[in-house]
Amino acid sequence: MSSANALWRDRDFVRLWLAQSVSAFGARITREGLPIAAVLTLGASPAQLGLLAALSHGPALIVGLAAGGLVDRSKRRGLMMGADLVRAVVLATIPIAALLHVLALPQLYVAAAVVGAASVLFEIADHAYLPSLVARDQITEANSSFAATESVAEIGGPALAGVLFQVLAAPIAIAANAVTYLISAVFLAGIRTVEPTPEPEPHARWTDDVRLGFRTALGHPLVRPVFLSSWMQALAGGMFGALYIIFCVRTVGLNPGLLGLTIAAGGVGALIGAVVAGWLSRRLGVGPSFLGAQALVALAIAIIPLSPGNPAHGMPFLVVSQILGDAFGVATLILGTSLIQTVTPLAVLGRVNATFKAVSGGLAVLGAILGGLLGEAIGVRGAIWIGVAGLAIAPLFSLPGPLKRLRRMPTGPDQEVRP
Repeated sequence: MSSANALWRDRDFVRLWLAQSVSAFGARITREGLPIAAVLTLGASPAQLGLLAALSHGPALIVGLAAGGLVDRSKRRGLMMGADLVRAVVLATIPIAALLHVLALPQLYVAAAVVGAASVLFEIADHAYLPSLVARDQITEANSSFAATESVAEIGGPALAGVLFQVLAAPIAIAANAVTYLISAVFLAGIRTVEPTPEPEPHARWTDDVRLGFRTALGHPLVRPVFLSSWMQALAGGMFGALYIIFCVRTVGLNPGLLGLTIAAGGVGALIGAVVAGWLSRRLGVGPSFLGAQALVALAIAIIPLSPGNPAHGMPFLVVSQILGDAFGVATLILGTSLIQTVTPLAVLGRVNATFKAVSGGLAVLGAILGGLLGEAIGVRGAIWIGVAGLAIAPLFSLPGPLKRLRRMPTGPDQEVRP
């Protein structure tokens, strides 16, 4: 039986996949809904959108610094269920406030921060949980399956969101995501595989956990370049992410329906990336595929600021960028995540994941704030070009060391790694 067939015969993996699928689909509604609600309902400026994006990314720094040790010392599935319930409750307050005509930007700021914090905790626990549920040689296949589902959600979620925002208005549409997180928690509760009890550890301060996460990430010759390149991607991505919606709506002139379709096109690219990531790694090698995909992401994003300022001519540029950028971005994510999960010991995987989230979250906040300020100072198009330049620098961190020559995925954390 092939690895893929064995994976899909595992009912508990299917339950985990279903939980992530439901929440991934609904999360697109919130991801687009918060900034669209801010722009269309509350008239937010570029600087205010930068702050909203910063508050969405900021919890990654705080939770990443504090939660790594908690995840490694706790049952990961319980943490994931708790994060689902918190997100459901917080998001439910937005449509209620809209119906009462009291929705304001401060509430969106708070919701973005709390949902962002719960999402980061979920992701850290999820990435640490997967290697305890599936065999090591199934990790890449499992991550590809998750990415494929994310891609389908990227296709259908924004398109549905665009229709919902057009008919119901963005705050009301966000209610759909609250329900998806409840369904996700139910699927997680149905998993029957007994999660291994974490090994007892001496009491440690959170600063000790942070140091261990950094030391492990920077000390491994294959993890280090993935870690360092993620820094620049987070900074540049924060700048780009804070301005993308306002660029599409105000510069190119897309209405919510066209915006949803444009973003949905990225889901097609993401699905392609999920399908071909494993094929690329087998044909070109893990390292060359990772490095090449990073470079092509920057090239694809560079298409965005070239878009003409009208929907008829600008939307095709955005669609092409979405397809190519998401395809290579997802391939990069699958290969990088699978490599980290494979070579990092399970006992410290939560702290390593938390370190990635903390650094990426902090730099994404800085990037979002810089993007908002630059958008005000030099215009949204010019600020996006600066973000593109940052993304072009990211692959350079993968050039030193053995990663660029790595052909096959290592078989486990105890294997001596040789490119």
